[in-house]
Amino acid sequence: MTELRVRIVGSELPGAECGGFRDVHVAVQRHKVPEGPVRADAAEAVWEFPVGVVRGRDGTADFRGPYVQGRPGERFVYLTWGELPEGGEFGMFRRAKLFLADVPAELVASGAVEGRLGLTDASGMPVCAGVRPPGIVWG
Repeated sequence: MTELRVRIVGSELPGAECGGFRDVHVAVQRHKVPEGPVRADAAEAVWEFPVGVVRGRDGTADFRGPYVQGRPGERFVYLTWGELPEGGEFGMFRRAKLFLADVPAELVASGAVEGRLGLTDASGMPVCAGVRPPGIVWG
């Protein structure tokens, strides 16, 4: 197994109060736990983490590790949105899937990739559901 260093850079955050939610934060999900929460009124949110890469049965890259979710051929990383009051616990209300199959093979082979995306949808809410190019740019 080889390692791919993944860096996610989110900009255009929706604000700490939106859609009736307060103390809004966004985090990358590690197993089932939000990691590295960033308040949603920050200028940007950045996470860096390793992902294991193996060859799938069809010869394409398959991804492994505590940040990776989903079945073979459909692997993704979650960005999870939640309310995080001071001294409280993260209360998830929405997630976005960043699909690793969309990372170009040459970037996987290079050992490092950066994904850049806006974190506010057209309604002014935290981006959610599947985020694929051009909604995320892998470079």
